[in-house]
Amino acid sequence: MKAFRSLALILALAAPAYAEEPFHYEIKEGLNLNEFLREGKVSAHLLLRSGHEPRFLTAFPAGNSGAGLWFEPVEGDPQWVVNQAPQAVMLRDGAGRPLYGITVDASLKTPVLAPKQAVLSSVRFLRDYQGKAPIPNEILVSPSHQDNRLVWSRDRLDGAAGYRLTVEVTGGTLGADGKILAGPDGTIRLKFTAASGETPLTPLSGAALLKDNAAADPAARNALTFLSYREKFLAGSWRFDTYFGRDTLMSMRLLLPVLAPEAAEAGLGSVLSRLDEAGEVAHEEGIGEYALVKGGIAKPLNDYTMIDGNYMLPAVAAAYLLDDAQGQLRAADFLAKDGNGAALVRNLGFVLQAAEPFAAHPGWRNLVRFKPGKLVGQWRDSEEGNGRGVYPYDVNAVFVPAALDAAARLFDSRLLDPYLNEGQRAAFAKAGRTAAVWRAQAPDLFDVSVPQSEAQKAVTHYAASEGISPVPVTEKSVRFHALSLDEQGHKVPVVNSDEAFAFLFADPAPAELERALDAMMRPFPLGLMTDAGLVVADPVFAEPAVQARFSRNAYHGTVIWSWQQAVLASGLDRQLKRANLPAPLRAKLTAAKQSLWRVIEANRSYSNSELWTWKPEQGRIVATAFGANAGDADESNAAQLWSTVFLAVKPNE
Repeated sequence: MKAFRSLALILALAAPAYAEEPFHYEIKEGLNLNEFLREGKVSAHLLLRSGHEPRFLTAFPAGNSGAGLWFEPVEGDPQWVVNQAPQAVMLRDGAGRPLYGITVDASLKTPVLAPKQAVLSSVRFLRDYQGKAPIPNEILVSPSHQDNRLVWSRDRLDGAAGYRLTVEVTGGTLGADGKILAGPDGTIRLKFTAASGETPLTPLSGAALLKDNAAADPAARNALTFLSYREKFLAGSWRFDTYFGRDTLMSMRLLLPVLAPEAAEAGLGSVLSRLDEAGEVAHEEGIGEYALVKGGIAKPLNDYTMIDGNYMLPAVAAAYLLDDAQGQLRAADFLAKDGNGAALVRNLGFVLQAAEPFAAHPGWRNLVRFKPGKLVGQWRDSEEGNGRGVYPYDVNAVFVPAALDAAARLFDSRLLDPYLNEGQRAAFAKAGRTAAVWRAQAPDLFDVSVPQSEAQKAVTHYAASEGISPVPVTEKSVRFHALSLDEQGHKVPVVNSDEAFAFLFADPAPAELERALDAMMRPFPLGLMTDAGLVVADPVFAEPAVQARFSRNAYHGTVIWSWQQAVLASGLDRQLKRANLPAPLRAKLTAAKQSLWRVIEANRSYSNSELWTWKPEQGRIVATAFGANAGDADESNAAQLWSTVFLAVKPNE
């Protein structure tokens, strides 16, 4: 292990490429105190976890790296206090290489703190450790005890500049056994310094990020700024400080009205540059030490498990290149740059080939399914998120036909002519006809209808199990689209927010539009609407075992995801712009929009979070942070890319 030359902290010097105004902001969410700092070459997210299981963690977008220290459980419910805001620092390791990071002064009122485990590596390994998954032994390092400090430091596994974490006891005492004892006032005061040697990213901010018409929402602007870089957008922090294809695409689709062209092209270009040879969209990028451990070399490892991004890309590309005024002007140049045009054609070719079997023989067996052996493949990417189904509704009923429509439009625009051969031209010429088959045939395969008496019985029983009031079923039958189909083509009867994708990406017939609207806007537990927001899943009509897996502690259970509400809000705006809707349906859409915005505004404090959950309280459903309860499957990100989309999705439009 190489020694460090000095403990002096030197402010990071900003090169011209990093010339932006420094910014810092704080978010308190449940048990987590989050501090975000971007200054010069330093970009860092500090998290202090209060309560029974204290934790310090810093995540760096540079290399998706981080340093975390978990402490043994303590008595009571002590709360971290930040005594001095985090500061950007630069250290040098024994080889003189720079490490960029932060230092922060914090205190906790507890008699003793005993370090349990430090993890200095890729955020993915910190994420695994937090989730109680095994992590590689070779990344672990023991601390050195230096007077009143504990120091963990090491090079990256390939010998490159690595990681450092220092805990200096400034209030209390550090015992020989590594335990930290409180001072006479019962408080422990610590100075944490964490740094990484991974290559800093190039910030994207200001006028290069947002147009003047973006909403004046400081919290959303801060989150988007922290997550935006010229190399890529980050999916969310602290747990996903790297590229995610689906997150980038969906965020771009919703943010497009307010994104500066440089930002739109950075996002779209990052997706196109990571396509595989077949044209599939990369889901998550594995970089830094994660790539070293999993792949043996420091070369990015892209995960292509997810399938939804493959079909989002054409629709988002068309939205920018064909529908956005600045995108139209810049389209030819963008496609000619960095192989973007050829990459887009490769993706469109993949989409056309994947859609052909169903177009020739419509039936559930020819739908697009998750990859063999996988129960994940779209945004509900926890193992139980699709109810163990493998043919997802959103991909098949919405994204595939939307991708085919986009392929037809891009082909007709002649923008792709320089990148097409004769065989591709013939295939692309059929895209519109193929889309028509998918639009007409695929959604009906997911149709669920529950008779009134059966529905009322299910609602009454489920409401009692959740400690909430039942709601009356007034319709002869309750209809909605199944969340997915299982291996045998059976429908997974979970009411779901994915119906909203059709509002944003398609133009359903009035009867279909009304049915989907009713499914989402009915009060929970008959539908999805609650005082805490729009839940993303409602298993009221499913078997008890399925209901148990879709609890309000489950990552994709009866919880609220901010961006899913934005999808519906934006989709409602889009549908209200149609001229061919009957007046009663238009009135119903307008009323739904008003109801949705009421709950969005009532829960604004959570809007930039990844997700939140709820609890029953005196007959009401009350929002609460996800991850604050012992039973929660995980904790949410305090900054989430697709939760910043309310910068573009506004109630007055």
